Amino acid sequence: MSARVLVVDDILPNVKLLEAKLSSEYYEVITATSGEEALQKIEQTAPDLVLLDVMMPGMDGFEVCKRIKENPLMAHIPVVMVTALTDTVEKVRGLEAGADDFLSKPVNDTALMARVSSLVRLKMTVDEWRAREGTASQLGVFDDKISVMDEPVENARILLIEDQEFESDKIADTMHRDNDDVIPVENGMKAMEYASQNDFDLIVVSLNLKDEDGLRLCSHLRSNEKTRATPILMIATEEDMPRIARGLEIGAHDYIMRPIDRNELLARIRTQIRRKRFQERLRTSFEYSLSMALTDGLTGLYNRRYFEVHLQKMLDSHKESSKKLSILFMDIDHFKQVNDQYGHVVGDEILKVFAFRIQDNLRSFDLVARLGGEEFVAILPDTSVETAHIIAERLRRSIHDKPIKCGAPEGEVRISTSIGGAIIEPGDHQIQAVLDRADKALYQAKESGRNCTVFENFGKLEAEKYEQQITRNAE
Repeated sequence: MSARVLVVDDILPNVKLLEAKLSSEYYEVITATSGEEALQKIEQTAPDLVLLDVMMPGMDGFEVCKRIKENPLMAHIPVVMVTALTDTVEKVRGLEAGADDFLSKPVNDTALMARVSSLVRLKMTVDEWRAREGTASQLGVFDDKISVMDEPVENARILLIEDQEFESDKIADTMHRDNDDVIPVENGMKAMEYASQNDFDLIVVSLNLKDEDGLRLCSHLRSNEKTRATPILMIATEEDMPRIARGLEIGAHDYIMRPIDRNELLARIRTQIRRKRFQERLRTSFEYSLSMALTDGLTGLYNRRYFEVHLQKMLDSHKESSKKLSILFMDIDHFKQVNDQYGHVVGDEILKVFAFRIQDNLRSFDLVARLGGEEFVAILPDTSVETAHIIAERLRRSIHDKPIKCGAPEGEVRISTSIGGAIIEPGDHQIQAVLDRADKALYQAKESGRNCTVFENFGKLEAEKYEQQITRNAE
């Protein structure tokens, strides 16, 4: 996963050290040596993450973080404060200023890379919702300045999984300061039972449960549809750092070390509650505003009007980016024959299932739209060539491998799809030119026998080459 990271420190050797570590993991690194320069670089380069030193002359890190979070255009950017300070009071001060984490020098490489990867992944999801909200504003159906720091943090519903009674009582008592509704449980079985029946704003999981693996429980919570989007805060010891890193990798949002400081715990909980409510507000406002005006009435996907405006915004944002954008054109093979044979009612059923399978097999931040008839198109931001190929083949297989249950006399109809793809490099592009490239590849897929994928400049993909990779990713 590529990302742009801004490193801010007034001591050059510290900057160079972090720059070397991040560059070795293929992150694009930007640097600043003062608070003023950092704010300028954020405006100019729109980083995905800021690593911010606290002790700087002039404007210190706390003030820089505060200014970032006060600006609605910057507030969604994750900030990790990096400092030699070990006082918990200073750590809480940073978290309350809006920082997402507070790492102590010398920085643990495992903790650093896990934190960067986790926060970049979260930001990508928020970025997609912000982009969609921006599209809605441009179309005149939604217009509101939303900042993550404006979100309330009280009255949250929290699931606490901790089998040490004195720790559970301490954590619950701390949460009650914000009038949170805390449901304490002692094991994963009870946790999954409660989670399946209730909606939570946060799940707190001990990685030190006596009779089960807390990390495996995090994995179950993250893979469960009901709790997939719920933030997870891990509780662990210093010796658990490799497991914490793994937890962040599989989708947990944050962690706190034992012995637990009440003020730090509350600050971290508030950060997660604030972020979740911010994302929910973006999504709810967006969906309410656009559900009628900009979606296809049959399939529920975005329609051509929304798609073209959104694609233009994506192309504009990629002009100065180092990230590739992929376009996939799809249509249902011989769909006219299906309509002629079974009627339009069955045809509509097939279109709805087709749309569901495509959307279900894309990433959360990808976008798919129905252009009309049996024509569909998807935008895949931040994709390598290999990833685009794998996703395209996964989509093709999701349609071909399983018949669609419908009102046909046989009870089901087997269909296939042809896919044309184009990889869009950063630069100045026009919508129609981009779509024409993908459409040309789709035409070549049809000419190559249908039920296949063709990419511009790559030709027809060999399905067998991607089968193993697709199967492995699905496990």
